[in-house]
Formats: sequence, C-alpha cells, structure tokens
Amino acid sequence: MTFDIARVADPTYVAENRLPAHSDHRWFRSLAEAATGVSGFEQSLGGTWAFHYAPRPADVVPGFEQPGFDRSGWDEIPVPGHLQLHGYDRPQYTNVQYPWDGHEAVEPGQVPTRFNPVGSYVTSFTLDRPLADGERLSVCFHGAESAVALWLNGVWVGYATDSFTPSEFDLTPVWRDGENVLAAQVVKWTAGSWIEDQDFFRFSGLFRDVVLYRRPRAHLEDLRVTCEVAPDLTSARVRVRAAVVGQGAVRATLVGHGDLVPDDAGDLTLTLERPHLWSAEDPYLHRLELEVLDADGATTEVVVQRVGMRRFGIEDGLLRINGERIVFHGVNRHEFGLNGRVMTRAEIEADLRLIKASNIDAVRTSHYPNSTAFYELCDEYGLYVIDEMNLESHGWWARAAGLIEPADALPGDRPEWLPALLDRAASMLERDKNHPCVVMWSCGNESFGGSTIAAVADWFRAVDDRPVHYEGVFWDARYPRTSDVVSQMYTPAAQVEEYLRTHRDKPFILCEYAHAMGTSFGAVDRYVDLAEREPLYQGGFIWDFADQALRLTDRHGREYLGYGGDFGDRPHDGEFSANGIVLADRTPTPKLQEVRYLYQPFRIAVGDAVEIASRRLFTGTDDLECVVTLRREGAVLAEAPVAIDVPPGASRTYPMPVIVPDAPGEYTVDVALRLREDARWAPAGHEVAWEQRVVVVPGATAPARVGAEPPVLVRGLHNVGVRGPRFEALFSLAGGGLVSYRFGETPETGRELLSVPPHPSFWHAPTANERGWGMPARDGQWLLASRYARPLPGRELPDVVAHADHVEVRCASLLPTTPASECDVTYRVFADGRVEVALALRPGADLPDPPELAVLFTADADLRHLRWYGDGPEECYVDRRRGARLGVYSGEVVTQLTPNVRPQESGSRTGVRWAEVTDGRGAGLRYECHGAADAGGTGGMEFSALPWTPFEIENARHPNELPPVLHTILRPALMRRGVGGDDSWGARTHPEYLLPRGDLTFEFAFSGVR
Repeated sequence: MTFDIARVADPTYVAENRLPAHSDHRWFRSLAEAATGVSGFEQSLGGTWAFHYAPRPADVVPGFEQPGFDRSGWDEIPVPGHLQLHGYDRPQYTNVQYPWDGHEAVEPGQVPTRFNPVGSYVTSFTLDRPLADGERLSVCFHGAESAVALWLNGVWVGYATDSFTPSEFDLTPVWRDGENVLAAQVVKWTAGSWIEDQDFFRFSGLFRDVVLYRRPRAHLEDLRVTCEVAPDLTSARVRVRAAVVGQGAVRATLVGHGDLVPDDAGDLTLTLERPHLWSAEDPYLHRLELEVLDADGATTEVVVQRVGMRRFGIEDGLLRINGERIVFHGVNRHEFGLNGRVMTRAEIEADLRLIKASNIDAVRTSHYPNSTAFYELCDEYGLYVIDEMNLESHGWWARAAGLIEPADALPGDRPEWLPALLDRAASMLERDKNHPCVVMWSCGNESFGGSTIAAVADWFRAVDDRPVHYEGVFWDARYPRTSDVVSQMYTPAAQVEEYLRTHRDKPFILCEYAHAMGTSFGAVDRYVDLAEREPLYQGGFIWDFADQALRLTDRHGREYLGYGGDFGDRPHDGEFSANGIVLADRTPTPKLQEVRYLYQPFRIAVGDAVEIASRRLFTGTDDLECVVTLRREGAVLAEAPVAIDVPPGASRTYPMPVIVPDAPGEYTVDVALRLREDARWAPAGHEVAWEQRVVVVPGATAPARVGAEPPVLVRGLHNVGVRGPRFEALFSLAGGGLVSYRFGETPETGRELLSVPPHPSFWHAPTANERGWGMPARDGQWLLASRYARPLPGRELPDVVAHADHVEVRCASLLPTTPASECDVTYRVFADGRVEVALALRPGADLPDPPELAVLFTADADLRHLRWYGDGPEECYVDRRRGARLGVYSGEVVTQLTPNVRPQESGSRTGVRWAEVTDGRGAGLRYECHGAADAGGTGGMEFSALPWTPFEIENARHPNELPPVLHTILRPALMRRGVGGDDSWGARTHPEYLLPRGDLTFEFAFSGVR
C-alpha cells in the first residue's frame, strides 16, 4: 500500500490503527530488573535503517515495503535523525510564514504537491525470544514529523499524525518468528502541518526513538496516579487507577507507607499523614511499586512509578502550589540542540542542570510536547512545567497584510479540525498525566481563538484538574473559558500593572517575555519586581532558553552556526531563531548573569547589617552557607561566614562580620549564599544568591605626577608635539587631532600605541532589537557622524594652549547630520604621559538620541590582554547590570565580543573605573574615568575592548565573516544606549536608559603603561 495524497491532505485523517494513548510508565519482569533500568519487554530499533528519499509522494518507489524488494541501491540513515541533517532536502527556518508560502498556492488542509519530501525507511528485526502465549508486540514511534505510515512484512499496519507524541501500533497479527521487515514512510507536510507552524526549524523524519514493546498476557495498559492533598496539608490520599488488559489484577505498595487498598470505585488508595510534598524547591518523589498478576496469581510484570504529592491549582483567585502563591521564574524551551530536535537524555539533563543552576524554576514546552525523558527529569530536578500541545497556526492568522477576522481563523470554528486537536490533546495528557512537574496544560500557541480550541480546554478540564492555559484568547475573546489564566506575550511591565488595576478575575502570567535575541534582556527587573508587589501577576517565561542554530562550514573550512537562509532555504526568517540565554552549543551568554540574579530565591540588603529575605516557599537555608567578603579594588581584605537560618518567606537580619577600613578608597562588601554540599544540579560552593554594596571612603588622592614641570611643547609647521620624560604625543594641524602617542623609557624609544588617530564615536553595530525597530534608518546620521566628521569651519586648526602643568589641545569638528552637529575633543597632556580627554557634543536640533557617546581608539592587536576595574565579569549595559558586580576582572580581547550568531554590539562593561590593555610584557594603555569613586559607588564609564570596529562588526552576518584580527579597538564611553528587550520587533529601550538629548560631555583619561 502507498500513500493516497488526498488522504494526507484530509485534516480529519488523524490516525489509522494507532493504539490509544496511554501513560508513559515502563514495565519490567521483576523489581531487580527495574533497578537496572533495562526492561526485558523493550527492544530499541534505533540505529541505521535503509532509506530512500523522494522529493514528493509521486516519486515514492512502489513495493518498497515488501520483504523481497531489492534495496541494495538504497542509502542508509540513522534513526533517530532528521532527513535534512543527513544530506536530503534542507533545513528551513521560518517563524510565522509557512515554509511553502509563495511556492505553491494551497489552502488550509491542502499540501504542496510540487515539493513534499517523503522518506521511506526499512529495517529488520528478530525478537530476542519468541512471543509467549498471550503476549502482544507493538512498535512505538516516539517522534515522527509530520506523519508516519507503517508496514510489517509487507502488510499494511497503520498511519498516524502529530509529530511530537507517540504513535504506537500493534504488530501481533503480522509478526512472525525469525526476521521481520519493518517499513515506514514519513511525509514532511500533511494537513496537520497547517497547525504545526511553530517558530522553529522545519525538519522531517524519525527524530525520536523507535521501540518494540512486549505486552505480557496480563498487562497494565494505562496508569493514572492522583494525589488529593488536604487543605491544611496534613494528609494526602494517593489514588491509583489501573487499566489492565487481559485477565489479571494489580497489587500496589507505596514503599515505606504500605499497601494500597481498593475503594468502592475500584481504585487503589492509601492515605498518608504528614506527607512529604513535592515542589520545585524540594522535589521529593515517593516510590510506588505495582505488581500485575494473571488469573493464576502469577506475576507477569512490575511497574515502578515515582509519585510526587503536591496540590496545584487556582485557590482564592491565585495560582498556588501546596497552598502558597507561586511566581514562575520561567523560561521557554524548544527541544533543540546541535542535532536539531534529536536530543539524548544526557543532553536534556544537561539543559535542566543549567536551568536549575540559573535559578529558573519553570519551563514551558514551546510549542509541543517534549520527549518523556524531559518530564521524568523535571520531576527529579524540581521544575514546574506548562505542557503545551502541538498546535500553532501563526502564519495563517498573522498575515503580512494584517490580522484576520475571527471567522477566518484556523482552526477557529472549523469543525473538521476538532478531531485533530482533541487527538493531540489526548496524546499529550494521557502520556504525561502522572508527572508532578506538569502543573498546567496548554492548548497550544499563536493560533488565535475559536470554538475548537475552547472545546480542547473543556476536554482538559473534564479529564484532569490542572488549570488550562491559552494565550490566544487575548486576540479572540469570544470564548474566555479557553484559559483559566490571563496569558499574554511581551506586554511591558507597566501595561501589565495597568491592566491588573481593573481586571482582577484571573491570575496573570506572561507565557513569553523578555525576548532574549542577541544583545538584549534589558530592564527585565521591572517584571520581577512587579511580581513582588502585584499578587495577580505570577511571573513569566523568558523567550527563550537556547539559540536554534545548526553547525555549518564555510568555504575556508571554518565552522559557524547557521540560521535562516544559510541553507538555501526560502522563505526564511533570518536569525530570529537565535533568542537564547545560552548559545546553541549551550555556552552561557552574558544574559544568563542577569537571569541568575533576577531569579535568585533571596533578596539581600547589605548595609551596616545583612538582611536576607527569602523568596522560597517551603525550604529554609540549611542547604546554604553565607559568606561575606570585603575587597578593595578587587583585593580581598577580609572574609567571614555568617550563621543564617531564614525560614521560607521570612526575613532575618544578621550583624555585619567585616568592618570597612577608614582609609580613603572604594570598597565592596559582597554577601554570597552558596551550596553547602553537592546538589544534583550544581557542585558545593555554587552561588545561589548574592548582593553587593559599594562603600566609598572620601579622601582619595589625585593621580601622582612626575614632578611639577609642564611637558615640552613643540610647535611645528604641520604638527604640534607634546612630550615628557617617557612619552611623546603628536597632534596634526592639518588633520586636527591626535595622530601619535609613544610611550616607553624615553620618547624616542617609546612604542607607538595608536594605530589610527582616535575619533569620536556615536555609533555601535546595531543590535537585533535595534534592527527590529528600525534603528539604522532612524539613527544613520550618527553613523555618518562617526565616520565622516571634518574640521569645523573657522576652527580648522586646533587650539593649543600651554598651562602651568599641562598642554591643552582642542579640536573642533563639524558632524554631517541634518541639521549639522558639532563636537569638540579636548586633550590635556601632562608631563607623566597622562592625557585627559573631554568630548563635548552639541547635537543639531531635534536629532534622535545617539547610540553612544564615546571615543574610538585603534591599537595594535598585540595589546590583547584586558584587565579592568568595573562591572563584570560578563558584558553588561545600563539596563542590564543588576547581575553584574564591581570588581577587578581580566580576559583576552579576542574573547570579548559575545559570539552571537549574527555579530552586533556586545562586549561592553558599565561602571569601569579603569581598564588596561597590554601585550605579553605588560606594556600598553591604561584608561581611567574621572570621578569614578563617587559617594554612591555608581561612577565609572562604559568601556569595551574588541578586535574589530563597530563598522566591521555590523558588516558581518556571521562571526566567521569578521576580518582577521589586526587591531585592538578601545571605546571608552560616557554611555551606550541600553539594550532593551521587551520584544525584538518594535520595542525600544526604556527612556531612562537612553543618552540624554541636548549637549553632552564625557571626560576620561588615558596613559601608557609598561
């Protein structure tokens, strides 16, 4: 049998001969076998399969499924795997638009016919032992995108859609002793693809495990475990509903608590007093052992089910876990790695360890069910999960011409789509229902509204007591019952607060917020702070966890990470897939520094005492040690522990164990809460929470001078020289600026430290967010001003004035903006080689705020070592610096540009008091900012040291396109525009994080070091 394309294009053709969905429990031959984790009832079919690729169904080879078919000329392909990552078709990334859009004109439910790849797979297997009397055999495809058809030994078995939940088929009628030939065909696009328009790479194939399962003569086909926790939490009743196939019964024991007994409904129950409840803070799992007995009382299988007892729901108008109001400190996560959606259990676990170590306590499975391993691990590690069914039709309702009307929505009110929706909902719920980590069901994502999705929500409530989530009712409010919570995306915090002034009927969450694309994640503290003062706002889920990108190699053999369009895929949506707080290879981005701080479970106030306020709900601080460290300019002066005991939800104050000296200077007092012992997700010493106080003791002296004499001033015909015992600076009269700065033992033997004359910089490489709101077009005048300034008419020659202890050189420039702007750069040169710089900008009337106010220095690439006293250790910006702390840090210049998939402004630091870039012998340049040690400890400049200019960075679409490293580019700045991040398609930086309008002045100093 081969595919009938008409059936594939029928949205009601959801499945044929597929077994009903059931719980994801595993069954073993004995408890001893269960302890090994290897079941004698399972046989993996993962490995290499014979494979044939057809660009469209019409090109499928007929008869391929027959055992005698000659497949000697076929290719081979790994299972699990995506066709597109093994030489067939190509990966394609689209966000909203359908991947076939513009290539073929098809309506919802129809499928492309000119190009619609079909993969034909064949493998053979022999059972390790024949089926026993009464045993049955099935095969389960845990992930097949987007539909799979199946034959065994040439006999038609069945068909199933829904890419992301199991498709299981009974093979018993056609199985035979000896070798069996299993054949499958996977179609890339079916009718169901219209509701699989998620923001992700488009793949196809068998991308999760394929497993043979034996079912003994008496088999636990489905298991439902529920826990009814008393209102006062003093008792809990465990209820087990066991569906047995065949003649048999079930015995159940909750280890350590006793046997479960049947109630009047036939369920097995047991009541516990003072139960140990499950939560993300304390993910305690009870062990439930079930023994299946046949009609003769013989054991046919055993099941070990972990049970997390917890109560979650809407109580008193709020989402509560075990009676306490919850705030989701969440993240969205695609199940995606460098092998696409093929992820091993170990890779998933590594993700969850990183998530837990970053103080994230909740995950939304955007926008489809994940593999079973994910839920098992979330149970163990302690994460709250919004489990989202496989539904998104974004490309249909959000068109280029504008939003559709409700009557046109897909699935909307179209009854032909309801069977597919209910099937997807059931496949998810029935598989995942026993996982305590799942606290909400989600009806899908970005599919507008309608009666069909409302019916799905009704079905969820009819079979389970967990709240139902769906954001689409925000766009189509005809069926408000579709969601038990108000859910929105990317709503600014101020608007959330305003909405909740008058809408008090449902809890509010942001299922997506803080779009972390590129250099982003600014002003997120506003959302976190709102959750503390507004009870109905119960947190949100960052978009998203990891960049979606795939490894590629350029023509020169250099690896890079590819995004939309890099695979010859059209249409595509560029690097919009790269929104992660970690990179595709799981390297943390600097944004994670801010996440960890904002999501930390304690608020700490550091003053004359240490005040610790716990945001934990159930656990104290027994697992933590508190350490206070006193430093002066990075050097540790004292370190002392503090014995703490902070109950959940409480605040405690403790005496400060260190004393700030009276000596003038700037000091930091850091309070850190660290793990006492190894946790599964982090080692002992891992920092769970921290806070810092900067203390300035007045009276610091001015920089020392070499003698009192002024530097030597040399007035030439074309240049002005200023020199001292160890340096010489040269200013061009024609060019109007500093053209040379030599520093060494003597001016004559000194090293030239400037490769290119410094010049004002008002521009940085646009970030993804800035490109999203059109910054290059609006602010392009500042790019021109940074590159094409010329001497100010009437002041073409620098003003040179000799003072008692320094020489002042002032250069005036006309900037090519409309209207024109002016700027002055004033150099005050002292005899010890210190050069104080003052940059004054006088912008033209009504010009937009500049992206930055800085001076760009170009030095030799040998100045490759960076050391600074300022915020760190990771990159930070004015609206993303709460996660940074003041200290002395170091690194290599070549590593300072964050390796975003598309290069953009990054690598800067705020609050920099001084910074040095030096070569291997310690010689180079030092920059300082006047007034760094102010009374509030908030002084300093912004500073970056990168191997490339902003213009080179802007020109590169990928890191491998950046030119060879020839220079070190230094950009001390008064300020750079905040990175923003409420969204990446129109939201601008909050006003207080912009450079002020009007005249601006920036002062700093530099000198040579050796």
